[in-house]
Amino acid sequence: MTDMLLDDVNSLLDGDFGDDRILKQIARACKNNEVISNYERNYVKKLAEQYLGRKPDVIPSKKSENTPSITPDVIIPKIQSSPQTATFQSPNSDHSKTGSKNSKLILGLGIISLIIIVGAVVMLSSNNDSVTSNPTSEIKIQLSIQSDLSSYAKNDIISINGISTSNPVNLSIKNEKNELVWAEQISVKNNVYSTLAIAGGNGWENSGTYSLIVDDGSKTKFIKFTFTS
Repeated sequence: MTDMLLDDVNSLLDGDFGDDRILKQIARACKNNEVISNYERNYVKKLAEQYLGRKPDVIPSKKSENTPSITPDVIIPKIQSSPQTATFQSPNSDHSKTGSKNSKLILGLGIISLIIIVGAVVMLSSNNDSVTSNPTSEIKIQLSIQSDLSSYAKNDIISINGISTSNPVNLSIKNEKNELVWAEQISVKNNVYSTLAIAGGNGWENSGTYSLIVDDGSKTKFIKFTFTS
């Protein structure tokens, strides 16, 4: 598809049809495998139909894509730890005083050991809970926009490019009265987008500071440039 577009651009340049600056920009984008906007493709298509005898393309109807099946989440059952109960068997007591003292001492040590075991189980349980709770990671969206110049005159070509992790992005230009004078939706390839716009037409009657805006659906960035009518 790009080779056919490049052939049409070269034929139009050889025949001196259309705007040389726009056609050379498109030819460079084809050779460097850069993103070519819908505006550029339609511009070459109309010139090819007018001067090269190209027939309009017939766009086939798109087939509905099958809705991908969603695999349910796998629920991992929690393993509950049951504390082990230590059983202590006291020695057989005899009628002597020494045996009675020994049995009391062993019983006391057994109670102390049981308390230590229960405390260790509680500490391990609290540590496991703190490890399994992970903080939600923040997703940073990278978005930028720039133009080739900071000032333009009437009928100048504005080269626009930028970076976005969303596809597509919406570009627009507004005049000093915040009126929309140009807009286009651009596809993003390898997180990069680019297109061309012509400074002129409805809304471009007055000189002043104009705003170039990009919107990816969640964030909006803009820059300003001066325009002389």
